[in-house]
Amino acid sequence: MRIAITGSHGLIGSALVARLRAEGHEPVPVVRATPATGEIGWDPRAGRLDPADLAGIDAVVNLAGAGIGDKRWSDDYKRVVLESRVDGTRLVAETMAAATDGPQILLSGSAVGFYGDRGDEQLDEGSPAGTGFLAEVAEAWEAATAPAARAGARVVHLRTGIVLAPRGGALGKLLPLFKVGLGGRFGAGTQWMSWISLDDEVGAIVHLVTSALAGPVNLTAPEPSRNAALADTLGTVLHRPTVLPVPSFGPRLLLGGERADGLLFDGQRVLPKALLADGYTFVHPTLEEALRAILAR
Repeated sequence: MRIAITGSHGLIGSALVARLRAEGHEPVPVVRATPATGEIGWDPRAGRLDPADLAGIDAVVNLAGAGIGDKRWSDDYKRVVLESRVDGTRLVAETMAAATDGPQILLSGSAVGFYGDRGDEQLDEGSPAGTGFLAEVAEAWEAATAPAARAGARVVHLRTGIVLAPRGGALGKLLPLFKVGLGGRFGAGTQWMSWISLDDEVGAIVHLVTSALAGPVNLTAPEPSRNAALADTLGTVLHRPTVLPVPSFGPRLLLGGERADGLLFDGQRVLPKALLADGYTFVHPTLEEALRAILAR
């Protein structure tokens, strides 16, 4: 299959490109820079993506969007986060709808932030949206795929959890502290963290390209973890103590209260009900297995 990918240079996108090539598919990066041979150019801010460039493409995996953890959540940056997802996704969906002999499959990014801060409630794809900035972004992000769905495309919303990888992402930020024995839980540590290894994130996306599933699909491991348990497991794998909790006021002061809550202290206990029912087998179903594989321990 020929599969166009936005966000192809990011943590997930670059791993997906490699996996697709290894499995005999042809990934086609969609890039903002001048496209090289085998790439497609676009400019989501200017609304530029030529429908002719999608001719012969079998599927689109849409992963583009500004990083939610990159900057403080000022009103201006929150607008960037929202618009980078909604405008780019709408452009992809509208271009798919306009393309002749274009793709009929759209796997589009979303996040477990869709569910908001939900305490101990078990959440699956049938659970309603929550409240807060990240929930609002995810709802709008998913709604922007509507033009492709109306044109008859199979649309999947990839509600991704915390992606664990050896470099980059959340784990990349935690490792330096934990490796020197200064890691610990955030606040009370009772908040649920719905995680997935990078191998399973990419494996699930490849699975969904050829699946018949449509609609929301939670990309999270079958066993979400409380924050304190994640800290303890990471300490065990690294053979380091985890006795120094991070008081909530520190990250709130450093990151800003709304951003700290959204990224560190709010929680979702999300289960991959649709993915499991569709026959996907997780490479790393438990946290310790995932961390040992990622860190080669």
